[in-house]
Amino acid sequence: MERLSRFINVEMFMANDWIDVCIQERFDAGELLSRLDDPGIQGAWEDEEFVHLYWPADQWNETRLASVRLVLADLASSIADIPISVRQVPDQNWNEAWARSVKALRIGRLIIRPSWEPVALGPQDIEIVLDPKQAFGTGHHATTRMMLEWLQKEIHGGEVVLDVGTGSAILAIAAVKLGAASAIGVEHDSVAAECAREYLALNHVDDRIDIIAGTLDDLPERKQRIADLVLANLDRQTILDLAGDLVSSASEGTRIIVSGILVEQQPEIVDRFSGLGLACSERCQEEGWVAMKFFRPESCDAEA
Repeated sequence: MERLSRFINVEMFMANDWIDVCIQERFDAGELLSRLDDPGIQGAWEDEEFVHLYWPADQWNETRLASVRLVLADLASSIADIPISVRQVPDQNWNEAWARSVKALRIGRLIIRPSWEPVALGPQDIEIVLDPKQAFGTGHHATTRMMLEWLQKEIHGGEVVLDVGTGSAILAIAAVKLGAASAIGVEHDSVAAECAREYLALNHVDDRIDIIAGTLDDLPERKQRIADLVLANLDRQTILDLAGDLVSSASEGTRIIVSGILVEQQPEIVDRFSGLGLACSERCQEEGWVAMKFFRPESCDAEA
């Protein structure tokens, strides 16, 4: 299944008990949902150390637990026996519970906050307002933080940015608030795309960012190969699958920055882009995750 978003459904309104599967290790909840591809999962969220997945109690079984263990083993083959706890919990207002856990976050000059939590801003601070909805991406995960940190170095003013798998559009919003002339967010999930448009209006950047509900193939011809910077904060398999399309979207000199990659997954990502004629010029690492920047070899900035 092609996945361009890191989508987390937190809207669970049925009056029912739930099974809370707590994975006691830091993983990206969006990638877990994508890998499990289980329509029975009704929600997921990440706290500081763990990931929680939720099923209706009457749909939980040992087969689903085995699937979770299988996906975890594939995602982190270097970690043996990842602890998992399973417990039954009563129904509650999940949106409210998750919202209570979302606090304002500073990443360099960027302040990401929910609308109900005002923050005093310094003269150089840039505010992004995001309320938890069905489009994942609030800046709290290491993969997103690294991209936001990198944007503060990469945006010099006037750039056109292409954000593939835009989710909440947090990267596109940050880019234009940092000085990019415009951005295009591509999001294959229609619900997430609609949430992203609401965030654009909330942050008063809807006149500078276009959200394309679809894939790179749905980009209008006039918007193809115009980006100065291509962003893809996805997951390993999706990046591998979309690498050719990402490169095709970039003209000579365009920078491509990818994230959502575990440390041990770096070599195959480098090999994939190298096979497409790009070189990795820089990388950063945080909490076991890696972000990587690629250039076409013709660029004097690229290094093998």
